[in-house]
Amino acid sequence: MNISVYIDGANLHQATKRYEWKFDYKRFFIWLKDKYHINDAYIFIGHSPKYQSTYTYLTECGYTLVYKEVSYDHTGKIKGNCDADLVVHAMKGYYEKEFGQLILVSSDGDYASLVAFLKSKGAFLTLITPYTRFSFLLRKLNIGVVLLEKLADKIRKTQ
Repeated sequence: MNISVYIDGANLHQATKRYEWKFDYKRFFIWLKDKYHINDAYIFIGHSPKYQSTYTYLTECGYTLVYKEVSYDHTGKIKGNCDADLVVHAMKGYYEKEFGQLILVSSDGDYASLVAFLKSKGAFLTLITPYTRFSFLLRKLNIGVVLLEKLADKIRKTQ
């Protein structure tokens, strides 16, 4: 079965900055391959030229990056909310049979309707959440959940 991973890049990045350990994207990709035999792992992320080295690193780790043009708030802070892009890409992937099952990496309740739909079609595999306290809208769907923090020994940076 073709299994794809869809990662809310901002959600994962913000959450893992709070960990007492350093998150390793390469080890996470390897864990996904070993555990779920994934075919693709997409990171939905805002694009800013100043982060090109990060984009290069993530691509070298094996991820496919799906960019959104960023905007800036009144303080000059980058805004690259990719929620709608992730949902559209997932629905397109489902209808065009680009995956058999999807794994979502996020804690955001905005994805609850997507998850509920894919679950009803047998196309949702599991939620991997970077936050222990993730959205009630996702929790109430009775889906498989993997807490990223519980994988620390497998996916933390070792150096």
